[in-house]
Amino acid sequence: MGYGLGIFLLALGLILALAVQDAVQGIDLTVVGWILAAVGLLAIVLTAVTLNRNRGAASRSTVTHSDGTQSVRETRSDI
Repeated sequence: MGYGLGIFLLALGLILALAVQDAVQGIDLTVVGWILAAVGLLAIVLTAVTLNRNRGAASRSTVTHSDGTQSVRETRSDI
């Protein structure tokens, strides 16, 4: 799932909710449109959060002490 699917669902939902005047028996196209628009918006937000979560630089350094033990230090900086 990515930006493309989210934008597609959002556009399709808004078209159904706001522009379609036709009726299908047993189905409210306006409600279906708003549901699709909400799912599309949610997909866009989740994609943005997921892709931006992994930003930043991380470095790891290992220090060997005189007694032979090692310690690992990891630093992370957000860019």
